[in-house]
Amino acid sequence: MSDLEHLSKQIAASLLQIGAVTLRPYQPFTWTSGLKSPIYCDNRLTMSYPDIREQIADGFAALIREQYPNAEVIAGTATAGIPHAAWAAQKLKLPMIYVRDKAKGHGKENLIEGSVMPGQKVVVIEDLISTGGSSLKAALAVNEAGAEALGVLAIFTYQLDKASDGFKAANMPLQTLTNYSQLLEAAVELGHVKEQDLDLLRSWRENPAAFGV
Repeated sequence: MSDLEHLSKQIAASLLQIGAVTLRPYQPFTWTSGLKSPIYCDNRLTMSYPDIREQIADGFAALIREQYPNAEVIAGTATAGIPHAAWAAQKLKLPMIYVRDKAKGHGKENLIEGSVMPGQKVVVIEDLISTGGSSLKAALAVNEAGAEALGVLAIFTYQLDKASDGFKAANMPLQTLTNYSQLLEAAVELGHVKEQDLDLLRSWRENPAAFGV
């Protein structure tokens, strides 16, 4: 097992242990979209745990050094990606910016805060990938500013087909520190769910619209 794979398992376990991710296969959550889901993720909780946010920052820094050694700027998505981008940028000694979900309504009406120059190579950091739309929008904003978004990194992904299809269609690389499949393995090991629950939990990722119907 590589260092990154080991770290990925550690992060999955950490997210479960602090309640950043909760699994409820028989009492599904309802997302804003109305979708029924056996999982709820709030990675903002990681900010309150120094050891875990350090794990995450180490993971992002390692991925960037390995996959994007020519990165010149780290971008965070507003708002949840901002702190993780800042911690990763600090480890890499690189400039950091953040991308708003929409342009500010006053002053210079900035969409991107911080300094990024045309042609600079940028890695975008997000906390969570669900459908991937907001992350792709942030990467596109970087490109429209004249810089070059090399790829998107996130702490966690639900591994939904809609997200992977969107990133492929946009020709934008996506990598995450951990994912739904790894989380399920950790959840069984830690006793958060039972082995017999796995088929039901996996069925949600394969067909989210049919879950709980």
